[in-house]
Amino acid sequence: MSYETILYEVEDNILTMTLNRPERLNAFNETMMNEMIDALDKADADDNVKAIIVTGAGRGFCAGADLSGGSGTFDQEQGTRQTGLRRDGGGLLTLRIYECMKPIIAACNGPAVGVGATMQCAMDVRLASEKARYGFVFTKRGIVPEACSSWFLPRIVGINTALEWAYSGRIFDAPEALDRGFVRSVHAEDDLLPAARALAKEFAEGNSAISVAMVRHMFWKMLGADHPMEAHKIDSRGVYYTGKSADGHEGVQSFLEKRPAEFPGKVSEDMPEFFPWWEEPEFK
Repeated sequence: MSYETILYEVEDNILTMTLNRPERLNAFNETMMNEMIDALDKADADDNVKAIIVTGAGRGFCAGADLSGGSGTFDQEQGTRQTGLRRDGGGLLTLRIYECMKPIIAACNGPAVGVGATMQCAMDVRLASEKARYGFVFTKRGIVPEACSSWFLPRIVGINTALEWAYSGRIFDAPEALDRGFVRSVHAEDDLLPAARALAKEFAEGNSAISVAMVRHMFWKMLGADHPMEAHKIDSRGVYYTGKSADGHEGVQSFLEKRPAEFPGKVSEDMPEFFPWWEEPEFK
């Protein structure tokens, strides 16, 4: 699949996915949604990809939904919604991010409002440029937050901050995002992508890709568990199956021999036999 609205570049086991509609501040539309989902499918199937960075081309990360359809943009009965679907397009994207097998880093290089902000909630680590600006602007557009952000955002920043940002719909800067725990770190413009790549390299090098994929799903999925026993069940099964795997043996042996590990396991074909252990809820 060739892409019109994103760039897909893999170097040193790191995929950089760049939202690429700079003339519209990378506004989100149906094509971008489909291409981002396809890119995530492609990355999951490629064992050469061990970490993903998402950033924006030009001076913005993503200006939110493309509003060029006019006042009926969000009116599904008028048939002008970008996705052409009854399901929220931002939610389809964040649900796909949620199921991704690779760590995902948001490198927010500029304004990120609406879905530009909410899509980042489903990513694992968020870095910001000093020029980044965020806005959960839905009340100012007469609609409600989307992209599953009512689930993600309170878990990241707490209910007080999540409600403040969503009630007000105001634009806030990178220092506030850092202070409230939404982003990991703030960087000078030219340092943002190098910092994201350095972090991605930590994820990609010297670690079992299978272990990393398991960690991603264990941590995210346990956010919805009702008792630590659920984590204990998955921990126990995970240790059992990874412990007897080639990666498990190599991890211990390389430590004993004081050499870098060379993990043979492939996410595409060597995940533990009980994975996935969950069933995706039905959309009703």
